[in-house]
Amino acid sequence: MSLLQIEELVVEVAGQRILNGLNLALDTGEVHAIMGPNGSGKSTLANVMAGRPGYEVVEGRIEFDGVELADLEPDTRAHAGLFLAFQYPVEIPGVSNMEFLKASLDNLHAARELEAVSTVEFMKSVRAIAEELDLNPEFLKRGVNEGFSGGEKKRNEILQLLLLQPRLAVLDETDSGLDIDALQVVAKGVNRFSGPDNGVLLITHYQRLLDHIVPDVVHVLAEGRIVRSGDKDLALDLEAKGYSWVVA
Repeated sequence: MSLLQIEELVVEVAGQRILNGLNLALDTGEVHAIMGPNGSGKSTLANVMAGRPGYEVVEGRIEFDGVELADLEPDTRAHAGLFLAFQYPVEIPGVSNMEFLKASLDNLHAARELEAVSTVEFMKSVRAIAEELDLNPEFLKRGVNEGFSGGEKKRNEILQLLLLQPRLAVLDETDSGLDIDALQVVAKGVNRFSGPDNGVLLITHYQRLLDHIVPDVVHVLAEGRIVRSGDKDLALDLEAKGYSWVVA
């Protein structure tokens, strides 16, 4: 079943065309990786999917779970099951991780007309996920990402992913700045999330992440469009040869 369908997507930022006729299809249960040189439009794709202001869809469409995303506000996209892990997670001083996570989960359940999760159940779930991700439970009392290391910020994003259980996870360079131990922990969390009822779109520069999260499809994005797709071996070729042979 098609979870994400992008057709002839053209996007401009501040009058500059970044995506130029991008096509991509991701089915439920699949993990896709997007690789490509700097400036090719990878983060632009993630941001326009999430509904970030300043990204103008000039042509084309993005259909998520049968619904056109252009018609939805960012919070409605999240309620529908779209999750974005940021390349550079922001700090929110004064708001503890615990407050942020509980408010996010409560809001999600209210939007879907589901029964609220009790504080006891919530605490049990969050602490269990934090332990899996090698996060000290004390971090739950701290401001969101405030004073966190790069690895802690990325693991905190994966904690949100596992708690909220979206339909589609868009992970924008989740491996950026991670040492090998943190990379393995983050990959373990993504693999735990991935399953037959959801999908994952990984945006990465490095093949090393794909040693731990094996993609069904690898796409090469260059000059605003997908120029080649293949299996996991394509990522190995890119690691060995670079991008010139693909985008030339």
